[in-house]
This record gives sequence, C-alpha cells and structure tokens, in this order.
Amino acid sequence: MATEGLTNLDIRCAEAGRKLGETINDEKVLNEAQAVLEEHGPYAIFLYVKARHKDAVSGFEQPLVELLGQTLRVKDKSALDIAKNAANDLDMLLFTRDLLRNTLSYARFHLKAKGGE
Repeated sequence: MATEGLTNLDIRCAEAGRKLGETINDEKVLNEAQAVLEEHGPYAIFLYVKARHKDAVSGFEQPLVELLGQTLRVKDKSALDIAKNAANDLDMLLFTRDLLRNTLSYARFHLKAKGGE
C-alpha cells in the first residue's frame, strides 16, 4: 500500500504548535484562545486575539494561517478570510476547529516544556 500523498495532520499541528509556542510566551493567551475556539469557533478566535492581545497577533496568526492554508488548500492570506471560507461548509468548519484545537494544545505543551509562564 503506497502512502505517497498522505499527510500526517497531527505532525503538522505539532509543528505549527511548536512555532506558536516559540512566539507566544504567555500561556494565558493560549488558554483564552482555546476557550474562545471551543465556545465560538474559528472566526472568533482570531477576532479575540486581535482585540485582547494586540501584541501577540502576528505571532499567533502566522503559524495558524500557514497550517490552515496548506491543509485546506486555500489561497487566502488572512486568518479571518480562511475562517470565513471554512464556515461555508459545516464539515470544513469542524475540521478547521479540530486543527486549531490540536495546534493550540501542542503550543501549550511546547510552552510548558520550555518553562513558560
């Protein structure tokens, strides 16, 4: 059985989580973002970080936009545009939420491993 073309999405989430954990040094930001994701979804997570953690926006969005852009195969460069497009299809929306949830979990693990607050 050939495995060419298959992508391990858990590894992609872990890599994006590592990048996120390297740039965000406050576990509170990651915890709050995950809570917003669970309650309100992918679009809200990006709005929340822009509104509450302006200093962390670029470091927060960049790894997630890369992950979602590659995984969902979208050309959008904006986190909000990617989230909006995912909302057009329930399966895609739930898949996006799962990718973000896993990535945020890995980011928290990486932050704890390096001794972040």
